[in-house]
Amino acid sequence: MQADYVIVGAGSGGCAVAYRLAEAGHSVIVVEAGGSDAGPFIQMPGALSYPMNMARYDWGYQTEPEPHLGGRRLACPRGRVLGGSSSINGMVYVRGHARDYDHWADQGADGWRFADVLPYFRRMENWQSDASAWRGQGGPLHVSRGKRENPLFDAFIAAGQQAGYPVTEDYNGAQQEGFGAMEATIHAGQRWSAARAYLRPAIATGHVRVVRGHAARVVFDADNRATGVVLADGQTCHARAEVVLAASSINTPKLLMLSGIGPAAHLAEHGIVPRADRAGVGQNLQDHLELYLQYAASQPITLFKYWNLPGKAWVGAQWLLARKGPGASNQFEACAFIRSRAGVEYPDIQYHFLPIAVRYDGQAVAEGHGFQTHVGPMRSASRGWVKLASPRPEDAPRICFNYMSDPQDWQDFRDCIRLTREIMGQAAFAPYLDREIQPGAHVQEDAALDAFIRAHVESAYHPCGTARMGRRDDPRAVVDPQGRVIGVDGLRVADSSIFPRITNGNLNAPSIMVGEKIADHILGRSLPALNLEPWVHPDWQQAQR
Repeated sequence: MQADYVIVGAGSGGCAVAYRLAEAGHSVIVVEAGGSDAGPFIQMPGALSYPMNMARYDWGYQTEPEPHLGGRRLACPRGRVLGGSSSINGMVYVRGHARDYDHWADQGADGWRFADVLPYFRRMENWQSDASAWRGQGGPLHVSRGKRENPLFDAFIAAGQQAGYPVTEDYNGAQQEGFGAMEATIHAGQRWSAARAYLRPAIATGHVRVVRGHAARVVFDADNRATGVVLADGQTCHARAEVVLAASSINTPKLLMLSGIGPAAHLAEHGIVPRADRAGVGQNLQDHLELYLQYAASQPITLFKYWNLPGKAWVGAQWLLARKGPGASNQFEACAFIRSRAGVEYPDIQYHFLPIAVRYDGQAVAEGHGFQTHVGPMRSASRGWVKLASPRPEDAPRICFNYMSDPQDWQDFRDCIRLTREIMGQAAFAPYLDREIQPGAHVQEDAALDAFIRAHVESAYHPCGTARMGRRDDPRAVVDPQGRVIGVDGLRVADSSIFPRITNGNLNAPSIMVGEKIADHILGRSLPALNLEPWVHPDWQQAQR
């Protein structure tokens, strides 16, 4: 139970760190509470609604009653399985906008500008398209696009163009803004998680060992240096060099606090002796919220035709025998990033389009054939927290996102609904759209829209920010720009906890990039910066599109 490095969490960041440390010849123990990612529910892209609702694969966290959502408790799924949340997510691949990372650097994350992180995105990718200075090929992570065989995908892109928005050839390249094809971590019809991309090749080197266990706390020596991790069963994994926490933006702050690193007064409430009084641990919690705007289809061309026992059996058989058919896609094959109003420099609204009207828990609407677009703002000012419920490692933490606490959130969501209605009303949808199911054409006034938002808004499952990266003299920072926990030695964080601010879009790609870059900081090296200028709408100050 000893290695050069001990990593807690076999998720997106942890797997990437393990791979790069093993590649450099170091021995690594990866501690993971969950079990195997084998089986069709995880590996079949079309079955994505199952694993995040299965206790076998998910920590099963819920928020506290959210005060601005009528006291609703929202689900907060986090992967408890090899691959972490990359094994239960929607497989959508979004880097974020270049300006997101420039903002990180402006907030004290020196060395994390887009020019600094772009080489890491390139290194990790195996992009299944033509070579581009913006994209990577030959990396561990396969990134592909769906076939867009359903005509509704192209109708969505065409409708955006008819509404006056640009079409982008590659939202992960020079131009995020616009409508276009969505990308996914899918390869040969299967989910390409961090476990497949990074962990299995790392284990194959002989340098990496996975220890199944629940991390209880980090162990320190008399000089305040991390020397290992104690598991709930009493065993200790010893680290000769460093300990790396990559346990998610929910479990990493929990583990830091259980180890005596966090707000001293909160630790004292639970009888924990503070080792490093860091006010920012568990604070700055952020997420993306979204609405499902649903429409009844006038033609039976949606995935609802498979929403019965024979249909599901046929889809499953196609996938099991040939890794083909609807089950080989996550069905998020078209998307958009737009700006909500003039004066916004880069996109602050994201769309996922789906050719069925269905919820994340797999429940289809009663009306039958339909389709939906998931829409939500990207940069809410609302901030929440993660706190200990008790000093016992087995107890779930308390989580409150404080969703919709900023007044601008309400205006942003109203804008989302009204802009979406305009897009769906374009001629491209005329052959396919019957009527609006949700919220319904009668819901028009601000108060009615707000009531709908309050009752129906859902998490996009993008929590981050609870161990914020910043300069060492920043009292709210938890880690420095090399991922080192401030106030102790030999301990780093390499997951979405360190994001100063949430990025545009889904968080799996940035989380893997963090693992890649923190690994290089551990190894004392870095890739040279790559200065490519992203496209920004030339008239963004005066025009919304």
